[in-house]
Amino acid sequence: MLPPDGLISLTPQGLYCRAADVWIDPWRPVSRALITHGHADHARPGCGTYWAIGAGAGILRKRLGQGIELHSLDYGEALQIGDAQVSFHSAGHVLGSAQIRLEAGGESWLVTGDFKRDADLSCAAFEPVRADVLISEATFGLPIYRWSPGAQVAAEIRTWWQSCPQRPSVLFCYAFGKAQRILAELHALGVEQEVLLHGAVAALIEPYRQQGIALVPTRPLSALSRDEPLAGRLVLAPPAAQASAWMKRLRGAQTAFASGWMAVRGARRRRGCESGFVLSDHADWPALVATARQSGARQVYVTHGQSDVLARYLREVEGIAAEPLQGGGLAERGNPDGEVGREATADDTGETGAAIPGDITIGEATAGDTTEPGAEPAEPEGAAGLINVGLINADPIHADPIHGGEPREALP
Repeated sequence: MLPPDGLISLTPQGLYCRAADVWIDPWRPVSRALITHGHADHARPGCGTYWAIGAGAGILRKRLGQGIELHSLDYGEALQIGDAQVSFHSAGHVLGSAQIRLEAGGESWLVTGDFKRDADLSCAAFEPVRADVLISEATFGLPIYRWSPGAQVAAEIRTWWQSCPQRPSVLFCYAFGKAQRILAELHALGVEQEVLLHGAVAALIEPYRQQGIALVPTRPLSALSRDEPLAGRLVLAPPAAQASAWMKRLRGAQTAFASGWMAVRGARRRRGCESGFVLSDHADWPALVATARQSGARQVYVTHGQSDVLARYLREVEGIAAEPLQGGGLAERGNPDGEVGREATADDTGETGAAIPGDITIGEATAGDTTEPGAEPAEPEGAAGLINVGLINADPIHADPIHGGEPREALP
């Protein structure tokens, strides 16, 4: 539980900084909101004033409305809001994603929002930041989650697609972030063929191109005539499209799903796809541990996903004071398919917050196994056994320069 006299407190509207009179990623409409990124479970409509990274402004306006009052910032730029100094630092999650650092009264807090440390051609790289107190996500907070480079996964996707010229290839992936990352990686591999898009994905392509992100040529599937052959074409679609009437046009297609959840047993089978690719826009286990370590925080609060496991590891192995942060909708924001914690959306925007399925046996998971989030279960039995240095082997990530920010301007 957050201390009552801390810089940030937990309210019915979400994380609140009294010194700035501002909320961070509120889950209800508030007067002033600092937004880490544009996924629907972090950026809610109806707030009075928003602050966010300028690179993500196009996404936010498309999702929240062109008329919102939005103050756009650059990474590392700091401003004074009330009695607090606030700065935004790249989270490496999706276009315009940020960690938010607040400082007041001689104390600094950092809220990571969703983040990853893997290379991603579609957004700015993660930036390590120091703070006295860290609030970190733990969506994939188990040691079985360790990612391969995105370029390697994209090469696997290309091989899967191009090895089946007689059928359409439908790849299900989240419409904001994952789809654009795949398109950028395919471009870097030299792919020149046009990729077809579900409307939910197509609607979010232009903000990326406006930011200079190089993507392969794309076109909405709906722009093709009904009699145009689709054999050999790659189509990107959000997970919700799989069970919709939209798929009737793609009968006989080979299907695959791209998600971090593909790393453990059962996901591909329960998803009903022929193939699965392990690709996540969230931090894997080594990145979660390294981020807590490099922050220099004296206290870490862990939220979303496997918060109990990560918090216990940080305490017992890393020697960092850490505990799960529970309360309100914070730790149960839900997974992108609406199966846990929040309603389904048309574009299935992220992987946030889904717990590992109750039938997963940690000791049996291998790199080639595949599962997806279902109904939210209890923590896997015997989680104490995870606190084992030999099993976890939290591969350290080399430290990067630590950045802060310089004050920009005062706001009331």
